[in-house]
Amino acid sequence: MGTDDVPLDDKAKRMRDLLSSFYSPDPSTTSDASSKYATLDAINTASFDPDQYMNLLVQKSNLEGLLQRHVEMAAEIKNLDTDLQMLVYENYNKFISATDAIKRMKSNIVGMETNMEQLLDKIMSVQSRSDGVNTSLFEKREHIEKLHRTRNLLRKVQFIYDLPARLGKCIKSESYADAVRFYTGAMPIFKAYGDTSFQDCKRASEEAVAMVVKNLQGKLFSDSESIQARAEAAVLLKQLDFPVETLKAKLLEKLEQSLGDVQLKPEDLDSVSVESNDASKQGADSDSVPVTAHEASVREFAEAIRAYRVIFPDSEMQLIKLAQDLIRKHLETTEQHVKKRTSSANLLSVLRIIWRDVLLMDDVLHEAVLPDFSLEAAQIAVKEYIISTFSHLLQDISEAVMKVNSRPKDEVEEYSLQAALEASKKAVLQGSMDVLLDFRHLLEDDDLGLVVKLRDLVIDWVQEGFHDFFRSLDQRFQMLSGRNNSLSHDPNLTEGSHSDKVLPGLVLVLAQLSIFIEQTVIPRITEEIAASFSGGGVRGYENGPAFVPGVICRIFHSAGEKLLHHYNKMRTQRISILLRKRFTTPNWIKHKEPREVHMFVDLFLQELEVIGKEAKQILPQGHLRKHRRSDSNGSTTSSRSNPLRDDKMSKSNTQRARSQLLETHLAKLFKQKVEIFTKVEFTQESVVTTIVKLCLKSLQEFVRLQTFNRSGFQQIQLDIQFLRTPLKETAEDEAAIDFLLDEVIVAASERCLDPIPLEPPILDKLIQAKLAKSK
Repeated sequence: MGTDDVPLDDKAKRMRDLLSSFYSPDPSTTSDASSKYATLDAINTASFDPDQYMNLLVQKSNLEGLLQRHVEMAAEIKNLDTDLQMLVYENYNKFISATDAIKRMKSNIVGMETNMEQLLDKIMSVQSRSDGVNTSLFEKREHIEKLHRTRNLLRKVQFIYDLPARLGKCIKSESYADAVRFYTGAMPIFKAYGDTSFQDCKRASEEAVAMVVKNLQGKLFSDSESIQARAEAAVLLKQLDFPVETLKAKLLEKLEQSLGDVQLKPEDLDSVSVESNDASKQGADSDSVPVTAHEASVREFAEAIRAYRVIFPDSEMQLIKLAQDLIRKHLETTEQHVKKRTSSANLLSVLRIIWRDVLLMDDVLHEAVLPDFSLEAAQIAVKEYIISTFSHLLQDISEAVMKVNSRPKDEVEEYSLQAALEASKKAVLQGSMDVLLDFRHLLEDDDLGLVVKLRDLVIDWVQEGFHDFFRSLDQRFQMLSGRNNSLSHDPNLTEGSHSDKVLPGLVLVLAQLSIFIEQTVIPRITEEIAASFSGGGVRGYENGPAFVPGVICRIFHSAGEKLLHHYNKMRTQRISILLRKRFTTPNWIKHKEPREVHMFVDLFLQELEVIGKEAKQILPQGHLRKHRRSDSNGSTTSSRSNPLRDDKMSKSNTQRARSQLLETHLAKLFKQKVEIFTKVEFTQESVVTTIVKLCLKSLQEFVRLQTFNRSGFQQIQLDIQFLRTPLKETAEDEAAIDFLLDEVIVAASERCLDPIPLEPPILDKLIQAKLAKSK
């Protein structure tokens, strides 16, 4: 076996074991059990057996290994000798140093015993002299101590004799605390000697104390005194063993009455400014911020509660109720304040004042749990503020819209409706953005404990508020338009109905405003809510989101269409009233020969002109789609479209004229189909065309209700022919207008006893005369 089996650090290990055994205090502690199992590594143990080690080495190593081991052991022995020699040198230096120290100690101790004996003698001499002095001064010291005790006793006696005078001075100066302190200090002496030596002093002192008690009682129940002064009076009475418990109910009643002076007043809330809010926010605890009168009164009230807790330990429940009543009245006043038009900055200032009062009260009455109590009450105030803000926004929008109705009914101002529409758009969009910005201040205030705890609720309230606000706005639009009172389908609606109280222009403004809300306002508000008012969720996900833009958009889209339809209906009904008067007033059986176009045509065109102006101010201009048709599809009753037929009709008798009209009526069934009533769009042309169509349809119905002679029929023919050109210029769908005008002529011919139309030259002459007169 070669020497490679020996670990490389075998030498170092044996060196450590050797040094360890050299410095070991008790080498016998090594276990004897290990000696039974000798190994090549056991050379450094205390139980080393040379013979056994040699035998083991011979058994495990060959000759070359033994020679190598011999060389290694010789080197180790030499190194150990060197190490041992170094250890001896190092310890020798230490031994020399210790010897020198011992020699110095020995030289210093020499002579110390003599000095100690001398010191002992001196101490004994001082003690003997001190004993002599004490013995000589003992009698005088006893005498001095006796005189000192006598002097103190005389002082107390003098104090007792001077007590009535002292109490009188305290009463004059109203120093009742000193009077109570003096009297309570003399009480032990009065109890011991009050019936013998100090009878007069006791009687005079009791009389003075009775006066003090009387004055303290008066001070306790005086309304002019502060709460702190009354509390101190109660403490002094208690120190005088006065039965203060009997005054407990009256004192608490006085404290309750003082709530009126401590609570916030409406005029105080009106004077709260943003500057005071910022000052409180920057340094509410700093000395630079002046203490307001309200804060001073609250501090005084808090100190009174602290004193009352000391005077009446069992009055905690009554004091808690008083503190909660104070905070509740604060918040009730705030609720009334926020119903007026105010800002979130003002609300935060008020809430900061209330929160400061809560913290002051909580320091002296922690059992009332005022922070939690105020949080529950503040929820109502903040929610009321949000509701009130939306109510004011609704009022502002209504006022902007109602400016249309504020102008005189017959006055036509240029762009008055357009100005009202722009003001209404600004009121809705800018007002909503301002409201959101104002509400965002509530979420950005991180130093006010009340608002921080209400953050999630505020988010839900704002979203719910906008949802309810737009629903209320839709209802307000319906109310302002008069739809709830003028939806009757009676064509004979009178002028005195409720619909005449609402200008049609207002309805048109509301219709266009509804579309603006759907297309512009709701998306903007949705973006702002997503950016600044996300979160919340206090109301619970099972109730769904608080603000649903899709629902609101559908509501206003439907409202816009209904309002536009209502506008058309109002204008049509107004013109229908004019037409009804035109056809019910004259006696058509005895109608005279037509001399000119009837004046109702001018009124009709004036109404259409007003409608056109209103539509131009409110609605955008659409794509022109003039539906024209050829003469082959035109009217067969028009003198201009078919002069040959009119000439024949003028030369025929009555029977042939009727046959010709019957053929015309039958030919109408084979004409090209004309679409009369289409869906109304939010454009100027669509609204005007729809109203013209409805009016012509009403005109046809009124014609069907009358019976005409030849002159009456010719008057209708003249009026309709004059209307043909301006109506085509006004309306968009010329084909439908031609068709409806033809329908009126046909209806008149059917209700005519002798339907012979005017000759074309006469018809043109009368129309030209009307045009010249109009110019």
